Amino acid sequence: MTNVAELSDYFVWATVTAYTIAMVCFAFDLAKVSDAVGLRRREKLEAGTAAAPATASAVNEAVRASKTGGVALAGETDPHITYVGRRSKALGIAMATTWVGLFLHFAAVITRGIAAGRVPWANMYEFTITGTLAAVVVFLGVQLFKEIRYVGVFVTFLVVTFLMVALQAFHLQADAVQPALQRYWLVIHVGVAVGATGVLTVAFVVSVLQLLRGAKNDGKLNWGWLDVLPTPDKLEALSFRINAWGFVMWTFTIIGGAIWADEAWGRAWGWDPKETWSFVIWVVYAAYLHARTTRGWAGRRAAWFVVVGYICVLMNFTVVNYVFSGLHSYAG
Repeated sequence: MTNVAELSDYFVWATVTAYTIAMVCFAFDLAKVSDAVGLRRREKLEAGTAAAPATASAVNEAVRASKTGGVALAGETDPHITYVGRRSKALGIAMATTWVGLFLHFAAVITRGIAAGRVPWANMYEFTITGTLAAVVVFLGVQLFKEIRYVGVFVTFLVVTFLMVALQAFHLQADAVQPALQRYWLVIHVGVAVGATGVLTVAFVVSVLQLLRGAKNDGKLNWGWLDVLPTPDKLEALSFRINAWGFVMWTFTIIGGAIWADEAWGRAWGWDPKETWSFVIWVVYAAYLHARTTRGWAGRRAAWFVVVGYICVLMNFTVVNYVFSGLHSYAG
């Protein structure tokens, strides 16, 4: 199945190309909106007019302007309103090429599975291409119900980066797996872990944007494009909901792994490096959800919790696979 494996690699490169185009277009549109917002404010300052409180009619005017590609600010109306429902050529190309990239991404994963004769997530290369696919699916899925196109440039940037690292550092020939992996739990346990990683990736992006937006509000950053993001509390609420789904999936990942370990090795838990780090990730996200819901932790503290949790996810995937030896060493 060498030809099919090569076809999968070509699909991955085509996916990288599509997502790169999308990333550039997302960034261009975000910059264009932020420049228009900044220009409007400078004009108000130069005219010496004080900003008036936003009225319902002014907000409606801003929304109508945004939907036709224009940018309108009514007094102190949240600039994010000008981005919701916005239409522009760059944004249209960005969304279209993201969807094209998604289909190419699916093709890459499916052909990899055909070439290997199994589900395509049994090593680091395959985990990366399927995990990034999950992240894009989450981004586009949430976008169907809630305006989060401002996240697109950052999600596509991470996906392109991870795919390039996978192609250059993790790539392996498509082949069969060790007998210990030839179980239906490979489909369930690792498949859920892949999905959880994609969900947590998008949540991480939202939390980082929350931190940057908060720094902008405090005058610590002067990046104009941050003005078109939702307020920090809205970003935090979105991150919390996405992380909650990721935590549920990660919980099932650990439970499924324990059942599989009991079947394969005769014990459910042995503090193997991979098991230990998976538990560390679970503890960090459990502490985040607990602190957020019962202890009133919010704002920067909650966002930094998410950042630490995602760093643990990356450590579990890279350092644990490369540095520590254990029963999960075949994962690399």
